Amino acid sequence: MTKHAQSLKLLNTARGQLEAVIRMVEENAYCVDISKQILATIALLKRANSVILKKHIETCVKNALQQGDFENKLKELEEVFRYMERIL
Repeated sequence: MTKHAQSLKLLNTARGQLEAVIRMVEENAYCVDISKQILATIALLKRANSVILKKHIETCVKNALQQGDFENKLKELEEVFRYMERIL
């Protein structure tokens, strides 16, 4: 099992939901129903991102800290959090 197995499962579920949303739009489904499905897909993507970042901290950041190379990992995380602030 890969370290990203949980995220991969969430992403595959999100892909299925997105495909369903596309079908709903193509079939002119009710707008509110489409919106709810889009929001559900976004929630899955957010969860997948959180799991990936948690694994990154548990593995890559931890290893960098043990090797004394923590500064670069901290800058990477700061960049990701700044990006998240802009889009979320």
